[in-house]
Amino acid sequence: MRTVAGNLCLGSAPDSWGVWFPEDEHQVPYSRFLDELDEAGYRWLELGPYGYLPTDPQRLRAELDARGLQVSGGTAFGALHRPEAWPETLDHVRRVAALTAAAGAHHLVLIPPMYRDEKTGAHTESPELTPAQWADLGRTADRLGRLLLEEYDVRLVVHPHADSHVQTQPEIERLLNESDGRYTNLCLDTGHVAYGGGDNLDLIRRFGERVGYVHIKQMAPEILAQVAAENLSFGEAVRRGVCVTPPAGVPDAAEVVAALARLDAELFVIVEQDLYPCAPEVPLPIAVRTRAHLADCGLSGTRRPGAGR
Repeated sequence: MRTVAGNLCLGSAPDSWGVWFPEDEHQVPYSRFLDELDEAGYRWLELGPYGYLPTDPQRLRAELDARGLQVSGGTAFGALHRPEAWPETLDHVRRVAALTAAAGAHHLVLIPPMYRDEKTGAHTESPELTPAQWADLGRTADRLGRLLLEEYDVRLVVHPHADSHVQTQPEIERLLNESDGRYTNLCLDTGHVAYGGGDNLDLIRRFGERVGYVHIKQMAPEILAQVAAENLSFGEAVRRGVCVTPPAGVPDAAEVVAALARLDAELFVIVEQDLYPCAPEVPLPIAVRTRAHLADCGLSGTRRPGAGR
C-alpha cells in the first residue's frame, strides 16, 4: 500500500544547489537558487548559510513573496562542546534566529563544527569528546534551546553531521540522553546518519518523540566503503559523489517516509543533496527528479506543519 504522509511537509535547501558558504565563487547566486527552487515545484526552503540569502527581513520577504515561497527554518553553526566558543556561537545563532522568526519560521537547525577542514580534510581537533565535553554539549544545547524558545519562539534541532562529534548513532543517542527534550531535539539527517553507520528507522522508532525536523538525502554505498577504507574526509567524499539522487543510495526513502508518517508529529522534511562544488546547470534537474521520486514515496505535501515541539 502506498504511504500517504499527511503529517509531512516537503521543502528543499540551498545545499541542494551546491551552497555551503555565505559567499563562494563556486556557488550560484541566490536569485538563481530561488528561481530554480520555484521552477522545480518546491514551496518551502531552509535559509542555508547565514548571508547567502538576504539578511534584511523585508528584502528576504520580497524575494520569497515574488516566487510564492516560504521559510521552514534557519541554519546555524556552533561548537556547543567548547565553553570559550559560547559568545561567538550565541551571537551567530541570535542573528539567524531573528531572521528565522521574522520570516515566520519556528525551527533552527544547528550544525556542529567538523573536526576536519571542509576543503583540505586536515584534522582541526580530536574526533572524540571527553565525558566533560559531552556534558558541556548537552547543557549548552539546552541553554541555547531554552533561549531560542523563550525569546524567538524558535525550536532548536541539532543536526548530526559527518566528521563532527555528533555523527555515529551512539553519538546521536548520547546527545539526546545528555539533553532535555523540552529544549533540544533532533534534525534527523538521513544521509548523515547513514554516513555515520547509523540506522534511521531504528532512530525513528526509538526516539520518534525527539525528531523535530528532517533532512532527507541518500548516500552511495560504494563511496561510503571508500570513506571507511581510505579514511576520507567528508569534503573528499562529496567530491567523489557520496550524496546521490534517490533512489540510487541509502537509506531507502520510501521506508523513511513510511516510518515518519507513523509519528504523532507534523514535520518539515527538507531535501538536501550535498553537491559542493557543482556546475550551475546540475542542481535543477536533480531537484525535479528528487521531488518526483519522493512524491512516489507518498511525500508531496506542502501544507505547513504545526509549530511542533
